[in-house]
Amino acid sequence: MADETIGIVGAGIVGLATAREIALRRPGTRVVVMEKEPEVAVHQTGHNSGVVHAGIYYAPGSLKADLCVRGVSILREYCQDRGLPYEEIGKLVVAVRPDELGRMENLYERARNNHVPELRKISREEIKELEPHVGGIAALHSPRTAITDYPAIAREFAKDIEASGGEVKLGFPVTSITNVPGGIEVASGQERVRVDRLILCAGLHSDAVAKLAQDKKAPKIIPFRGEYMLLRPDRTHLVRGLIYPVPDPRYPFLGVHFTPRVDGSVEVGPNAVLALAREGYKLGRISLKDLAGLAAYPGSWRMAAQHWRTGIKEYRGSLSASAFMKDAKLYVPGVGVADVVRGGAGVRAQALDPDGTLVDDFRIHQVGRITAVRNAPSPAATASMAIAEHIVEAVFGASSAN
Repeated sequence: MADETIGIVGAGIVGLATAREIALRRPGTRVVVMEKEPEVAVHQTGHNSGVVHAGIYYAPGSLKADLCVRGVSILREYCQDRGLPYEEIGKLVVAVRPDELGRMENLYERARNNHVPELRKISREEIKELEPHVGGIAALHSPRTAITDYPAIAREFAKDIEASGGEVKLGFPVTSITNVPGGIEVASGQERVRVDRLILCAGLHSDAVAKLAQDKKAPKIIPFRGEYMLLRPDRTHLVRGLIYPVPDPRYPFLGVHFTPRVDGSVEVGPNAVLALAREGYKLGRISLKDLAGLAAYPGSWRMAAQHWRTGIKEYRGSLSASAFMKDAKLYVPGVGVADVVRGGAGVRAQALDPDGTLVDDFRIHQVGRITAVRNAPSPAATASMAIAEHIVEAVFGASSAN
């Protein structure tokens, strides 16, 4: 129906990309984005490291793999068209121990299956040619991996929505979602918005908002805070591109790495510690409601039983700069505690199944006229425009995404 009203809950980059895609693909459709904050891109998008992932890590055939690879190409084109930052500074995934070489080889095969462009294996000597200050015995080099400014992209998406006749409704925390004859009523206190279809892109609150829509309880969102150090300005020359470790396949986190930003700064991190609040960007931020929800969920205890040793190690790095930098020094040996200052932090919305499994792939549920994005961690920002295409196809049919 060309005269439909489509609601989107959440003005992060995935919600805005989806609203924009609907507005462009279905002229005449009214699109309303509902966001609890006074501006867009406040949470995961606004605390993103800015990396445009090439698709190295993700299981071939998964949504992450397919949508990341597709998303890179259309995001690059969008940034070029709009004059937004997009710098292909390249990435090294560095092995520092012989026991990592097998995992690096597996990663290389996975990346080849995902058609990551121009990826190659390089030696210790070639590492030094690209990154003179980086240690390691071998690496994968991805020259097309880029950095960008995701909050700026999100703001541009919001402009596109409004230019197409849509609305980005800020300061609208959703308190109820009710099926009514022929549609859905979304409420924020006494204010009501009636829509024909609804798409939930609520990030850190995706399980809570999905519950309002009568979706199933699982998976539950577990917030992980990722903390960063910043290289002092006189030490940023030690890193030219992105420097990553070979990841541990047991976890959906990539480990502490070095990330140049488009503003010229260089981040070191993040770690991954359980946050004590969904919006727990600071160590002392505690939400008793969020903690009670974690304690009541069986998956939380099963996850803790599996990964408590890793959790203790991550918390040690959170409390001690020396412990934080211990792993980082394996990759850039010349960098120590004196070369960094405390930076910012982000919170990752990580979905957790009842059996304690950390959900790796994107997960999207359909509940009648409601589509709920239940897990969209990294590389969701990279893949945001492709995720939007995928949702449009799921909601409206394949012809709408061509």
